[in-house]
Amino acid sequence: MSAMTALIDSTVRYDLAESTCPPLRLGADDLEGLADVPLGYGTTRGDRDLRELIAAGAGVTADDVLVTVGAIHAMSLLPAEHVLLVGPCFPPARSGPESRGARVDVVDARFDDAYRLPVDRVEAALDPRTDLVSLASPQNPSGVRVDTRDLQALVDLVARRAPRARILVDETYGESVYGDAAVPDSAAPLSPRIVTCSSVSKAHGAPGLRVGWLTTTDAELYERARAAKFETAIACSTIDEHLATRVLRRGTTSGPFLREALDLLLDWAAAQPVEIVTPDGGPLCCLRLPAGLDVEKFHARLRETGTRVAPGAWFGEDDRIVRVGFGHLGLADLTQALSNVAGAL
Repeated sequence: MSAMTALIDSTVRYDLAESTCPPLRLGADDLEGLADVPLGYGTTRGDRDLRELIAAGAGVTADDVLVTVGAIHAMSLLPAEHVLLVGPCFPPARSGPESRGARVDVVDARFDDAYRLPVDRVEAALDPRTDLVSLASPQNPSGVRVDTRDLQALVDLVARRAPRARILVDETYGESVYGDAAVPDSAAPLSPRIVTCSSVSKAHGAPGLRVGWLTTTDAELYERARAAKFETAIACSTIDEHLATRVLRRGTTSGPFLREALDLLLDWAAAQPVEIVTPDGGPLCCLRLPAGLDVEKFHARLRETGTRVAPGAWFGEDDRIVRVGFGHLGLADLTQALSNVAGAL
């Protein structure tokens, strides 16, 4: 996990390790009313207007939404002692519950299966003691979505084999689509067993606003999470909540750019000795480097050109698999970055 801090603590000229959409910049209209926001405590639930916007997108009510300090904070509010995690994954999805004393068992989706949810292996790993099943859709690092039928099958399996468990679906990249594609429905209203989390960081390109949320239609779990939020953060920044409301009212606008960037990447990959799993959403995907490649030398050559990709070890993957973020750079820089990767190969 410590190696990942380089993503925010150091910069490189051509950063393909980054996993956000193009960074958002606020205009004068977005700042309207900011001077009137009182710098007192917000509420434990979060700003009502913000929660209503989130609820409308998720298909739940505002009272089912808890605003948090990013999605990583939302994850930390769920009580769990025995977690079944679908990998590869965003590292805090594993390190977070482990740091709080939970047992974490991992069932990995596989590159050769295009990272589809391994329902049969999840079923075999479920235990009556399991109290949280954790996965992401789209997944980080692959950008692959969980099929709705597979998710419903998972809900049914958990009900039978681990009846006290909740299912956490990280939807941080949920609104990050390609071209003019519609945003897929959230998993939030499918079952009271499902908890979702998301934020404005990735799909909206606003990680500088530390605003995320969780949704649950289980009133008892909501109150437990709300109490845990009070004990860890009291409330979110009223300034951040105000600006996040403006961001959500804008909606996501990166679809056309991501379509171009993904097409550029796919064309590049077709001409290289690499394998790729085409993502369903999000500005990120996984490549598998050729067998026999000296992976350490590959990364060293990239560093010489001011370029980096995210090593698979960050996500519990094989070292021949790397995450490539194609949404952070402009198209000209993305072209040069991929040229640098080709040279390192």
